[in-house]
Parts: sequence; structure tokens; C-alpha cells
Amino acid sequence: MTKHAAGEAILTGMVSLGIHLILGAAVIAWLIRSNPQIFSRVPGGPAFSTLEVVYYVLGIASIVLGYYFNHQFVAQYAVPGGNMFWGPGSWQEFIKLGYTNPAAASASQDYTIINVLLLPLFTIADGMRRGIRRPWLYFVASLFTSCAFAYAFYFATIERQHRHEKASVARDLTRA
Repeated sequence: MTKHAAGEAILTGMVSLGIHLILGAAVIAWLIRSNPQIFSRVPGGPAFSTLEVVYYVLGIASIVLGYYFNHQFVAQYAVPGGNMFWGPGSWQEFIKLGYTNPAAASASQDYTIINVLLLPLFTIADGMRRGIRRPWLYFVASLFTSCAFAYAFYFATIERQHRHEKASVARDLTRA
């Protein structure tokens, strides 16, 4: 492969990663806009609790690390004229490489089960109980960000909701 062709393949892969990042941000924005009662500032409290900050920092770190390794994958495996769905440097190859040895397969199957089955099951069932609108968007976000980010974002949402409930109880007590 020529240097120009390799650069073209990497650029195509980077565009794909960029689109994923934009879609991830759009899904997160949709989720926040769907739940203004949760994501509004908690009266009488800080903008974010320490626990919320920890969740967000861990979630964002998982995105940064994931995109770093995704970039490495694209740089090493993408070919000119390839596409993101099958062939060299594609999703299909990415998934296949996750099963190249027993250690990788063990981690990949665990990740698949937690991200594709448990994350949507938990966030939808729990989110509906908590009155979170469009809880399925946490799963959609995981497809463009990371599984760890989706869980961290959900846990931060629960923490924010808990802080609102505590503030509401405190307000009711002072009125009584």
C-alpha cells in the first residue's frame, strides 16, 4: 500500500470515528433535553455533586481511551476504498479480532452481554420506574460513546435525580 493510499484509508476511518462522536453527542443532548426536570440545577446545591463528577470523569475517560484505541485500530487495519461494515478495518473485523484468543474472547463476550443485553434491560426497566423519559437512549449512546460512559451517565442521572428529591423534601419540611 502506498503512503497516499494508507493516508486515505486512515482519513476515511477517522471520518467514521468523527461521525460516531457527533452522533454520541447528539444522543446525549436528546436525552438531556428529554429530561429537563432531572438535568436542571438542584436548588440550594452545587451544580454537580462529587459523585456526579466522579461518574462523569470516569465516563469521559472511557470515551477518550476507547477512541484512542479505535484510532489505533483504524490506523493499523483500514484500507483504501474499504468501508466500515465489512472487510479490513471494519466493524466486522473489529468484532472478529475481539475473539482471536481465549482471553480476548472472554472479555468480548462479557462486554457484549453487559452492553447489548444488560445495559438496555436495566436502564429501560429502572429508568421507567424512576420516570426518566426515553431511557433507551442510554443504550443508543453506548453505541457511539462507550458502555462504561453509558453506565456512568446513567448513574450520574440517578444521583442528580436523588439530589432533586432530597431538595424537594427539604423544601417541603421548611414550608411545614
